[in-house]
Amino acid sequence: MSSPLYDRIYALVRRVPPGRATTYGRIARQVGCTARTVGFAMAALPAGHDVPWQRVINARGEVSPRSDGDGDLIQRLLLEAEGVRFDARGRVDLRRYGWEGETGGGGPDAP
Repeated sequence: MSSPLYDRIYALVRRVPPGRATTYGRIARQVGCTARTVGFAMAALPAGHDVPWQRVINARGEVSPRSDGDGDLIQRLLLEAEGVRFDARGRVDLRRYGWEGETGGGGPDAP
């Protein structure tokens, strides 16, 4: 079961374009909650959803590790399939691939 807050989070994440990523904190600031709440919302997604959860990463530009399953590997593979590149330390350059919302974006080299 979804909540109005989770619905706002999901609606915003759906607007992150392919080949871009945003952070839990950026989503949180735009909907008025904490980054942790955004993480809980992503973890609560039901099977068969249409939310591109893989486009939400941590503030260091990293895929957050999961304690169960291969979710972090799947997330990285999905992002790479969209053209997002990771550096040798497993980080995404948020200046290049970052999405800040409707009024912001990545740097001049953003796809």
